Amino acid sequence: MLILGIETSCDETAAALVEDGTILSNVIASQIDLHARFGGVVPEVASRKHVEAIGYVIKEAFDSARRTPSEIDGIAVTSRYGLIGSLIVGVSAAKSLAYALKVPLVGTHHIEGHIFAPILSHPEMPMPHVCLTVSGGHTMLVYVKGLCQYEVMGNTLDDAAGEAFDKIAKFLNIGFPGGPAIDRLSLQGSRTAFDLPRPLVRSRSFDFSFSGLKTSVVNMFRGKERNAIPLPDVAASFQEAIADVLVSKTVHAAEHKGVAAISVTGGVSSNRRLREAFLETCGRLGLEVFFPHPDLRTDNAAMVAAAGAARLDHGEVAGLDLNAVPSAPLESAR
Repeated sequence: MLILGIETSCDETAAALVEDGTILSNVIASQIDLHARFGGVVPEVASRKHVEAIGYVIKEAFDSARRTPSEIDGIAVTSRYGLIGSLIVGVSAAKSLAYALKVPLVGTHHIEGHIFAPILSHPEMPMPHVCLTVSGGHTMLVYVKGLCQYEVMGNTLDDAAGEAFDKIAKFLNIGFPGGPAIDRLSLQGSRTAFDLPRPLVRSRSFDFSFSGLKTSVVNMFRGKERNAIPLPDVAASFQEAIADVLVSKTVHAAEHKGVAAISVTGGVSSNRRLREAFLETCGRLGLEVFFPHPDLRTDNAAMVAAAGAARLDHGEVAGLDLNAVPSAPLESAR
């Protein structure tokens, strides 16, 4: 089954062709440089750039795969969870193509796409497993019972981990996106220089909270000159606190469900220290840990196509009245 995937939930315009689990093309037009001057994604700017890029990106997906639109068996599009203006662009394009080509259309949840990124990268990954999806817009623990079968175990109560990275990087004036900027700076610092809080790490809940950690960093600078505190030490200690919380809660969730495998996905899964911490902890406890291929860690359309193919296999087809929904629960296949 050859599926066209379309992803426009935030600031990447993406299209991909995936056939029976094999990625034929995966085209991403990033807006990072455009939003960097603002220190974060500006929704109105993002949606306008999607409108400009969507046609070119879809064409490139077909051209680079050496396939034609008439060959596809279905279209999958991220229709739920994201910036409403951005989602509308992708959904509108998908519906137009589905109508013109007379092929099935399916809407996917953005988080579901991220869950499929490590599955697409590692077809041998066992089911069930626990998946941590972590990025600038979400931090969520999901028990993946099987393909399209989910139980949400925990969510962020305030800032997502990636959002906390972005806000602290902006506060420290070290660049955007915040995760890579803090990761680079942390290489020069000490992870134990500052004893920062690990919010909810001892709680029985699987939920996350990072606003208090962010506030603790800001409060360190009250009444002090910026150059009075070594920024590399701040970056390293802040990053270590986030990694500790993410690893601890994910491992706890895996133990609670009695699974032997964990997947870590989303943009923050590229964080060097987070990956090290997961590998160290899971190696010690005898847990397998899976990360997506580097091209599938940030928002992309290959993961959307893979999720859409699974949904179509479950008999799901959306009508041409498919709507973009900015906030929606992650649902199991019916």
